[in-house]
Amino acid sequence: MTKTLKIAVPMAGFGSRMRPHTWSKPKPLIALAGRTVLDYVLEQFRSVPADFNVEYVFIVGPNQLEQVQAYARQQYPDRIIHWVVQEEMRGQSDALHLAREHLTGPMLMSFSDTLIETDLSILASTDLDGIAWVKPVEDPRRFGVAQVDSQGFVTRLVEKPQSMENNLAVVGFYYFSSGERLMQAIEEQKRRQMALKGEYYLVDAINVMLEDGARMQTRTVDIWLDAGIPEALLATNRHLLSKGYDNSAEAARRPGVTIVPPVYVHPSACLENAVVGPHVSVGPDCQLRSVVISDSIIEANTHVENAVLTGSLLGRDVRVQAAPRRLNLGDNAWTAE
Repeated sequence: MTKTLKIAVPMAGFGSRMRPHTWSKPKPLIALAGRTVLDYVLEQFRSVPADFNVEYVFIVGPNQLEQVQAYARQQYPDRIIHWVVQEEMRGQSDALHLAREHLTGPMLMSFSDTLIETDLSILASTDLDGIAWVKPVEDPRRFGVAQVDSQGFVTRLVEKPQSMENNLAVVGFYYFSSGERLMQAIEEQKRRQMALKGEYYLVDAINVMLEDGARMQTRTVDIWLDAGIPEALLATNRHLLSKGYDNSAEAARRPGVTIVPPVYVHPSACLENAVVGPHVSVGPDCQLRSVVISDSIIEANTHVENAVLTGSLLGRDVRVQAAPRRLNLGDNAWTAE
């Protein structure tokens, strides 16, 4: 019998750490390794067992709906996507609770700036109430961690622990066998006013479930990438390009251009007298003339001339004529010597 798996992706945050890019577009639509952050978020679910029908639940902010919806309809016309708007930013649990009519039965949840590599085929046979994906880290005090008992069951999630002994950082990727049970826990969380600065965090709702006897275990990942701040976005771009999400060989066929792999250059981009790479992503309709560019993301229709750039993020429709520098410019910006 075919079951339906709901996949929830809360993405309604302001994206303040990715300013200036998120002034003009939602964080999931920022360019990354030739695609968008959203494309790579959705790619995480490619190993969902075939005996599940998959439905997505996108929880967006009021100013994000139009752009994300248009992109999803263009790129993923055959996927079932339910849309929920979170008008007021009251945290992760609140976002999921707003989508409660869609989050019934088994569900996955991933934050919109978290990327992991994992095998989801385990969902076909698990009898657990929940799974929390974790990664060992050097300093767990910066993260939330999962406390696990001698039998391998999660006893509690702890935000920013004071000690170093437990290094299993939760990565923001969860499975719940019953969306209804999670909703009940969120309602109890709200009843108890378990919030921080007016926001309801998912770890508190999960702890309510654990108090109620939920059987949750962890699954460890080797790769945990972040797209939430500029430095992390560039690091993620480097990783993805080095893992085959590049077209270096094709780009190297262009005359008068030196390509240092790995890079992704959109076929419609124009490059003249350019040295590009390593770890550069160039969007459609860009024009790069007399440039040396490395470790950078350049979005659609951006023009760069007579510049040496590294570690830079350039949004859409940017114009740059500059001496050597590191730049972080949002859409429609310009600079000149």
